[in-house]
Amino acid sequence: MSAREDILDRIRHAKADRSVEVPRGYRRADAATASLGLFVDRVEDYCAVVHRASLAEVPALLGRLADGRLVVPEGVPAEWLGGLTFDSDAPLSTEQLDRVDTVLTTCALAIAETGTIVLDAGPGQGRRALTLIPDHHVVVVRASQVVATVPQAVARLDPRRPQTWISGPSATSDIELQRVEGVHGPRRLDVVLVTEPNLP
Repeated sequence: MSAREDILDRIRHAKADRSVEVPRGYRRADAATASLGLFVDRVEDYCAVVHRASLAEVPALLGRLADGRLVVPEGVPAEWLGGLTFDSDAPLSTEQLDRVDTVLTTCALAIAETGTIVLDAGPGQGRRALTLIPDHHVVVVRASQVVATVPQAVARLDPRRPQTWISGPSATSDIELQRVEGVHGPRRLDVVLVTEPNLP
């Protein structure tokens, strides 16, 4: 028997044996609720900046963070935007987006274990290009949107929606490990974590 025939024979036998049960005991949740402290630690590990704020403090904080030309997609709560001068994504062309300094969005959810923020083009999140081209992304995360683990996040997300998973500002390294920021997305990421009653 040739090596090719041997490999094909083994594949046929493997496909025929359907009795093997693959364990699916994924960790679905931690014993406690998602730790906001862990989420903050993980996000800061990625060189993003986290700002904790109450709902009442959000408008003033966003006013301080939004620098230069600001774009805000439809669906960001109007009460957060008082006093801000901004453009809407109408949609802007790639060339127009390249001249935008800051984009402000909400998110679908965030993951404490990995410090990841997920966008799925829902209200206040805009289209994918809106958060990948400008140099500065300000994203508002409500404490209630933070889940503990990746499996919990996947269970909550709709797989049919376009998703962008963000773990810190865009960064890449070449073969000599020279870190370069902003190649595949924003150079700066500011996360506004909105604390809510009865949450640490």
